[in-house]
Amino acid sequence: MRNFQKAILTFVSTGFLIGSSCVLAQETPVAAPAGVKLVEAKDVIEMQKQGAILVDTRKANEFSEATIKGAISVPYDPEKSAKDANFDSAQDKFDLVKLADKNANLILFCNSGTCWKSYKAAVVLAKSGYKNVNWYRNGFPDWKARKLPID
Repeated sequence: MRNFQKAILTFVSTGFLIGSSCVLAQETPVAAPAGVKLVEAKDVIEMQKQGAILVDTRKANEFSEATIKGAISVPYDPEKSAKDANFDSAQDKFDLVKLADKNANLILFCNSGTCWKSYKAAVVLAKSGYKNVNWYRNGFPDWKARKLPID
């Protein structure tokens, strides 16, 4: 009987630990990094009407499945650096060729507050001299939940 109780306790404990690690995914900072403005869905709608460029930083296959209507794909991939505000961008790949105009109004997004791609891309852009960098932290899941236009 003791072995059975021990086995059940181990099983339940393991399940709890695995479940909590999913919940405790490293969140991105709630404030925008230096040189970047944090925006919400309503801001994205208005900025897009004024010609802002929406930049989907998710992997290409995620972009091809669905994205915010009118967004372009500029993946922050591979993302090898730590999921931390002090990440080392030299470990990652983010091709700025599609974003040649440093004065363009850019809105970066990915998969919500636990997705670091748009945060890191925003940091890289701001440090590279881009003037109008906006970060839609809530990203595609928020957009989709609001039933806003997607491609």
